[in-house]
Amino acid sequence: MANTLHTLEPELLEPGVKAPVKETLLTPRFYTTDFEAVAQMDILAHEPELRAIVEELRADYNRHHFVRDSEFEQSWEHIDGETRRSFIEFLERSCTSEFSGFLLFKELSRRLKDRNPILADAFHFMARDEARHAGFLNKAMSDFNLSLDLRYLTKNRTYTFFPPEWIIYTVYLSEKIGYWRYILMFRHLESHPDKRFYPLFRYFESWCQDENRHGDFFKALLRSQPKLWNNWKSRLWVRFFLLSVFATHTLTVLERAAFYRSVGINPYEYNVQVIEKTNETAARAFPVILNTKHPDFFERLEQCSDIQFKMALIDRSDRPQIVKFFQKLPLLLSILGHLLRLYLMKPINAESSREVVC
Repeated sequence: MANTLHTLEPELLEPGVKAPVKETLLTPRFYTTDFEAVAQMDILAHEPELRAIVEELRADYNRHHFVRDSEFEQSWEHIDGETRRSFIEFLERSCTSEFSGFLLFKELSRRLKDRNPILADAFHFMARDEARHAGFLNKAMSDFNLSLDLRYLTKNRTYTFFPPEWIIYTVYLSEKIGYWRYILMFRHLESHPDKRFYPLFRYFESWCQDENRHGDFFKALLRSQPKLWNNWKSRLWVRFFLLSVFATHTLTVLERAAFYRSVGINPYEYNVQVIEKTNETAARAFPVILNTKHPDFFERLEQCSDIQFKMALIDRSDRPQIVKFFQKLPLLLSILGHLLRLYLMKPINAESSREVVC
């Protein structure tokens, strides 16, 4: 059973406005990049595929989907305790992640408008989708008498610089793992409607199709840049980003096991499903994928989660910061040791099996 801490009561900026979650390695990040380098990308080799995806994005199949219906029009005070706190945290992190994507895509579209119209259109439509998702999630938070000040987030969040290559890797994986997270939860709740305690979950099927289309765009963009998949450096980077995303997902899901149990999901099984499906999907874009079937793979990730729990307990203690640092240092080194062993596992050659990946 996952070691979980009780979710803390929300901190407020002002009445009804939630303070942003403290920035850590596990919280959604805001990104910026080298916009000039993106503008100069040669996409000719995959231009027909990219144009087709842009037209699919332009069609905006979900333009009428994110409309709150009468089921929302009730009091939600009966959702209380740990379920309420963990669900609010889920909404906040999801909203912050979607809003982060909106800001990045919007700026890319603006910067590329006169330089690379195909990419500019794609980023414009993806920004539209991300903004719609963020707004819908923020409105859901208001049912619990809270909201995020997105303008405050824009001005006060730390922006992390990633070169375009890293942006492509991370956003591709973020969109595809997002698809599997949403569709697996939707299918579970479709089979167990008694566990669907809030109507937002009904929207996840169409929601995840937005994530899937965004991932397809980044897959085509990645394959249009041979340096991202056809050399030894790219194979090393791919393994790094796959492991980073899977480790982050494991730590996040198991740390918030209470939320998943509140909807009847076993967090360990869910984590394995999401990672294995994402890994299989990544074989369509990446030259290698990770060997998630190795008997040590999930065992080491789960050990990292157990160690992270111990570090969180230290963080919540009232000991001096210097004492906390030295208490956490060996634990942090232990996590890095597990991740290094996972990184050094022999990967699976996806290029050789691409024709049979479906």
